[in-house]
Amino acid sequence: MDRDWAEPLDLDAVAAHAGYSRYHFVRAFKAVYGRTPGQYLSRRRIERAEELLRSANLSVTEICTLVGFSSLGTFSTRFKKQTGLTPSEYRARHVGRGAALIPGCYALLWAGGFPGKQSGGESPGKQRNSEEAG
Repeated sequence: MDRDWAEPLDLDAVAAHAGYSRYHFVRAFKAVYGRTPGQYLSRRRIERAEELLRSANLSVTEICTLVGFSSLGTFSTRFKKQTGLTPSEYRARHVGRGAALIPGCYALLWAGGFPGKQSGGESPGKQRNSEEAG
């Protein structure tokens, strides 16, 4: 979940990979991390959204999609619950305290574009990582 936080969570697949039933996995995960896998994943996505709101010149809707939320309403509600601010309020409070915002096109290129919208082959981010490894 830490590696593929922007992807949809298939709890059955994650539990099977860990060698547990779905229900036992949720209980064990919550005992260790203090929250369910879904709550943990949501927290990780909001943390990434905070970073993008501070650094990238992308709309709140674009950031919502990039971090793995399919609903802007759900994203905004969870963001406010976790940070105490709406995404727009968070950006207004934190932008302008350092370097200029990264242009949105660069941020999208680095992130591989919008999930599920790639046209054939690997995403640019995966290609870049493959080239860096070689």
